[in-house]
Amino acid sequence: MTSERLESLRDMYRDGLLQDTISFWMEHGIDREHGGFTFCLNRDGSVVDTDKGIWQHGRFTWMLGALYNRVEQREEWLDACTNGIDFLKMHAVDTDGRMFFQVTQKGQPLRKRRYVFSEAFGAMAFSAYAKATGDNEAETEARRLFNLFVQYSTEEGHIPPKVNPDTRPMQGIGPHMILINMGQMMRENLDDDSFNAIIDQSIETIRTTFLKPDLKVVMETVGENGEVLDHFDGRMLNPGHSIEAAWFIMEEGRLRNDESLVKMGAEMLDWMWDRGWDREHGGLLYFVDVYGKPVQEYWHDMKFWWNHNETIIATLLAYELTGDEKYADWHRQVHEWAYAHFPDAEHGEWFGYLHRDGSVSSTLKGNLWKGPFHLPRMQLTCWEITERMLANA
Repeated sequence: MTSERLESLRDMYRDGLLQDTISFWMEHGIDREHGGFTFCLNRDGSVVDTDKGIWQHGRFTWMLGALYNRVEQREEWLDACTNGIDFLKMHAVDTDGRMFFQVTQKGQPLRKRRYVFSEAFGAMAFSAYAKATGDNEAETEARRLFNLFVQYSTEEGHIPPKVNPDTRPMQGIGPHMILINMGQMMRENLDDDSFNAIIDQSIETIRTTFLKPDLKVVMETVGENGEVLDHFDGRMLNPGHSIEAAWFIMEEGRLRNDESLVKMGAEMLDWMWDRGWDREHGGLLYFVDVYGKPVQEYWHDMKFWWNHNETIIATLLAYELTGDEKYADWHRQVHEWAYAHFPDAEHGEWFGYLHRDGSVSSTLKGNLWKGPFHLPRMQLTCWEITERMLANA
């Protein structure tokens, strides 16, 4: 990849982050009357639904803190981050210490899921705020939420099982990959290397339980002993999810100068690119079957924004760390396909949901699942990658 190409990519990621994505959400997403943020927006930023997702509150609050900590200490970013923290403090936590998933505009509770992903994103948010402000209470809450996630995700009996575990015990890759990224954020923001232990444990679990070299695949769900379950849920792969885990592991390899982790992450990317890239229409398929059988979920061949964001990061990071031109070509393919189909040229930001051929399925810019996280994280991360590559050219 030439220096001219890297400079062009750097400018696109940087300017897209600062002049488009973040400005869109700073303009339309801040609820100045009730506090917190409004995420359920149409393409022009108009409000579609006033309910508020706690996932997205944690994610955007973390993002604002990351911008303040890693890009520039802008007061508008810190003020918005504080707004998110205050809303989380007042309205996100239930009496049992768990966090809600969905609340009303004013913060009244609507729904709490059995999974603890709200707590994961809350921990990231409070840790970023603690780094930005030196707030000891925020650090304490970040650690509490992190430990709660670890407890619920690694100890039996806390989360009601999806299916009867006596009949069919199952385990998923999700908590392990999130623990890697959570651990990385907590370590960075709280300056605490003790989080290395949980990162190591999660990487090793993925290596020994979810990677199947004989099938060249990263499983999403496996049996109690890591076996492939020959049922719809057991066979279903989520290539973008696995590729996201791959770049978390490659990033850990970069930070530790550990070639074995870089190799592991790159191999995961290789396998899941081959499984997920749509050779007919381009872009990344959402779900595929490990044996090539039909997938149960009807949206299996749709193109979602987030897995393209993660694949853009993974391919660029793999190229930086290995120098293999294959990854530069893959990055070009996924970058060009995503930027040709997802961005909204009229109102800014990205559409989230496309049909297989790349046509827009929904004009939503945000909902309880989509918000200012995957896209701005991709833009920030790739901006940083290209800056490093240019500095080392």
